[in-house]
Formats: sequence, C-alpha cells, structure tokens
Amino acid sequence: MNKITRKDIAKIAERRNRELGLYKTKLMVCTCTNCVSQNAIEIVKRLQNEIEKKGLENDFVVIPTGTNGYCGDGPNILFQPDKTFYVGVKPNDVDEIIEKHLIGGQVIERLLHKDPVTGEIDEKIDDFKFFNKQLHIALRNKGLINPENIEDYIAHGGYKALVKVLDENTPEKIIQEIIASGIRGRGGGGFPTGYKWQSGRKSAIEQNVAPYIVCNADEGDPGAYMDRSIIEADPHTVIEGMLIGAFAIGAKEGFVYIRKEYPLALERLNKAIAQAKEYGLLGENILGSNFSFDISARRGAGSYVCGESSALMRSLEGRTGEPRAKYVHATEHGFRDKPTVLNNVETFANIPVIIEKTANWFASIGTGDVSKSPWNGSSGTKVFSLVGNIKNTGLVEVPMGITLREIIFDIGGGIPNGREFKAVQTGGPSGGCIPKNLLDMKIDFDSLEEAGSMMGSGGMIVMDDHTCMVDVARYFVDFLVDESCGKCTPCREGLHIMSGILNRICDGEGKEGDIELLEELCDTIKDTALCQLGATAPNPVLSTIKYFRDEYEAHIKEKRCPAGVCKALIHYEIVPDKCTGCMLCARNCPVDAIEGEPKKVHKIDTNKCIKCGVCYEVCNFDAVEVK
Repeated sequence: MNKITRKDIAKIAERRNRELGLYKTKLMVCTCTNCVSQNAIEIVKRLQNEIEKKGLENDFVVIPTGTNGYCGDGPNILFQPDKTFYVGVKPNDVDEIIEKHLIGGQVIERLLHKDPVTGEIDEKIDDFKFFNKQLHIALRNKGLINPENIEDYIAHGGYKALVKVLDENTPEKIIQEIIASGIRGRGGGGFPTGYKWQSGRKSAIEQNVAPYIVCNADEGDPGAYMDRSIIEADPHTVIEGMLIGAFAIGAKEGFVYIRKEYPLALERLNKAIAQAKEYGLLGENILGSNFSFDISARRGAGSYVCGESSALMRSLEGRTGEPRAKYVHATEHGFRDKPTVLNNVETFANIPVIIEKTANWFASIGTGDVSKSPWNGSSGTKVFSLVGNIKNTGLVEVPMGITLREIIFDIGGGIPNGREFKAVQTGGPSGGCIPKNLLDMKIDFDSLEEAGSMMGSGGMIVMDDHTCMVDVARYFVDFLVDESCGKCTPCREGLHIMSGILNRICDGEGKEGDIELLEELCDTIKDTALCQLGATAPNPVLSTIKYFRDEYEAHIKEKRCPAGVCKALIHYEIVPDKCTGCMLCARNCPVDAIEGEPKKVHKIDTNKCIKCGVCYEVCNFDAVEVK
C-alpha cells in the first residue's frame, strides 16, 4: 500500500472500528504460546470454518489474540461486546459454542470460570476476581486485538502518541515528559528511563554521531514470561515506544534482541515490523515527516547472561556475550562503541501511554513523589508473571504500591490444596524470598530491595509450606552457576563454592559454621562481582538465611528437613491407623518397595525405597507420612 501520513492514522482507526462494529459478536480467541500448545489455532480455524458454512460470517467474526492474562486454564474465548468469558475450551466444543451460544443465545455454563475460593461461577470477565485489582497500561490491548493486524492496533489508539510526537517535533520536551513521569526501567535495574534517554542524546550530540536504541527481549528468568507475552499480544506497542524513544534521542536504527526460545513472539514481531514498514511507520520520512528510523530483530542464542546490558550488546555485535565494567556507560559507549539506549519490552510498552495521557497522569499512579526525583518512588504499574503454588496462575499488571497479600490472595486466589503460604520469590534467580510476615508489604522498587529481594523483570514464584527454603536457595544458586559467564572470579568461583555448601547441607552433610561461611561468601560476591548477575546472585541465600535460618539449622544440627523435601534427610512411613489396604501405593511404587495384601496395612521397605514420593502423592487417605 501507499505510505500513510499523520492524518491517515485517525482515518484508519475510524474505518477499522466501523468494520468491526458491523458484527454482532466478536470471538476473541487467545493464541498465546500456552493456548497454542493446547490447540488454540485449531479452535480458531474450526470456528471460522463452521461460521462460514452456516452463512454467519456477516454476524460473527473470530479474532485470534495474544494472552488476556489468565494463563492457567486455556484456551480462552472472550465474547465482545457482552464479555462472556469461556476457559479451557477444546476443539470439540466449537459446534456447541456456535449452536447454543451464537445461534441460540444460551451461555454454556460448563465452559465458564469457577472461582477457586468461593466456587461461584463467573460468567463475565468483569466478574473474575483475577482481573479486579489490575490496572492495564503496558497490557492495555491484551486479548483485545489481533497482534498480526496493524489496523487493529491503530483502531485501539495505536500510533496516536507517535503522531503527537511528530506534530510537536520537540525531542527535548519528550525526554522531559518521560523524566517527569518517573518511569523506571522495568527490566530489573530500575534506572530512571528519562535520564537514560537524556544521557544518550547528550552523548550523541557531543560525539556528533547517531545513537542506537535497543529493546531487551532476552527474558531468561525461570517462571517469567512478561516480555514474551507483551510481544505476542501487542508487538506494535513496543515498536511505537521505540519510535518515540528514537525520535527523542536522535537514533536512526534500532534493534530488538529477542530470546531464542520465543519463536511465536519473534514471528509476530517480524510481521509487525514488516507491516509498520509497509504503512510508512518505519523507514524514511515516517508519516511524511523528516524523521527516519528502522528496526530489525536479532535472535539471542539462549545465554542467560545476555540479558545483562553490556553482554547483550557484545552478543548483538556478534561477539561472546560477556559483561563489562559498569563505569563504561552504554549511553556513552554502547553498541558498536556508539551511544546506546537500552530498555526492556515492558518499558517501551508504557511510553505511548505516557505521551498520550501525560506524565502527570502516569506519575499519579504508584508510590512516592516522583516530582522531586524519579528515585523518590515507583510510579505507574508493573507486570508480573504469577506462578508456583497459586490457584490462579497468569500475567498480572498492578499499580505500584499494591501489597503482596492482594496479589497472592485477591488476584491469585491463594494457595491450592489447603496448604499454607510460606514465601514468595520475586525478581528471578537473583531475587530474594519474602516470608509470610511481610505479606502486607507494598510492592515497589525500594520496598523489595529493603526486604532483601528486588523487582527484577517481574517473576513472582509463590511457595507453600511443603517447600524447603534451603533447597530453593540451592536450586537458584545452581542455576546461576550454570549461567555465569565465568569472566570474573567472585562469580565464577564464589557461586561454585556456595553451590557446594548448599548441596552438602541438603545432602545431610552440613556442619557448624556453614551458615556463617555462606553469609561471608555472599557479602564478598556482592561487593566484588563484575556485573549485576554476580552482585545480586547472593539474594536467594541471604534472604532465606535471614527469614528461614531455623531451617538451615535443622538441616545442619538435627539432620532434618522440616519441609520433607531433601531426600537424604527424610523417609516415608505408612500410618497403620489410616491405611485401608487399597493397594494404590503398592501398584504405583516404581521399585516395589511397598509390601502388603489387599485390605491389610502396608509397609514400606526403607532399603528398597528411592524416596520418589509417589506413594505420598497417590494415597487418598493421608496414610503416607514424610518423616
């Protein structure tokens, strides 16, 4: 098509909204990675084919979307405009949906969400408590647009902020607006975005070169999928955010460094980039202005350390992804030794909204008074991936300042299977574990840091009382040992030594002085590591020692794992008074370690038992206990 101008954006939005308004019902089918793995694409095709066969294509339209946030029971379908919300839809449900719901006007109750706490049926998405306390800025278009259709994004206000920026043509004013908003980097560092842009622009002018702008989509934390989901659901918001940033700092070229394990996100991003070029939103003289800028995607090779800014830029240059000393600032000497501004996906997704709704609006959300300084609080919202021992897993976006309790119990629905909440780990492998007595703590950059954790990119792993905190620390340290680039001695050797101590403790070989040695090691690594991977790596150990020291002492002094997790410190027993002789444990034991006849009390042969826990899991009478 012909390149469009700024005036055409409003015309496209009006036309697309008029087209969509002709349909009685829009079926918004989630096609995120999770739902695609559960046949969401087949559901979309079946719905489209059956609607066409029945001659209903003028009344109903099927729109594949990215995630709507509720990831625990997909695929999901949101019916617009009535907002009926179906979960756990299967391809075989398609005929019933068309006959009963679309034609007959009857809601199919078995496909509605059932509240895990109250047992009530939620017919409308607005009834679902999972969404009640959320506030969507970065995720404003989730589940509402086709991520592969640029005109759907434009119809929902997309590229209006870019038009405003080009009309005003004042890069300095844009930077001041971002500074005034108080937005801090959502990738983990929490550095004020506006000041980073200001530094990059200043360096480029002083060096008389064109700077670069880079989007970090190399999300590698276990249990984290915020950036992936934003790109899958709304890739154009990232492109628009980068366009605004590029205009502000004077960049002509930008890159999205995206993780190897994100094929669907990469596919949708490349389609969005191609569409933006076709419409004249990328390339030369964008929207008829003097501004020219282009974006290309670069795929990372899966190295965790490449999420660190300087390692990412080395990898982008085709070199080994290793970090460098932080006194060399990327905004002065970054990619190709030129001034470079790097922000993550979520940060860029917020930028168009800040420009359109103003910095004051954004700054009014969150904690602290950012009018005095961006370091004086946490403005806006934060996206978290809520996973682990939680009833409602999913992607949530909440205002800064919300409490952990509200996220875990009001949004997440609490802990399943009648178990107790024990801790939540925030900030990825380098984050800390926060205990039950801090559930009413506000979530913001400063509060998490004071508690011994960090915001990180937004991973939030909930743990119940069947979790061993020593084992948790061991797991994350072992992960970081594998992912350390090995460039600096504190990280390379220190983490390896910590891993050895923690594994010894979990194996029942801990000794007096191990806790103090771990603390000393942690302090040394924090103070001397080259990059933030090493500097924050001790957080899981320090936080678990701080809040769960008694568990370490039980492992070392009593050779006992209170949570019943560490195999070397536990054994399984059958309680005679509870055993019914149902044979279920014996039939499922992989090593035939359970003896007994039907309807008689069984016994576990501890010499044969490999402590796999299968008997404990399958017993319906709580007759198997962990000792």
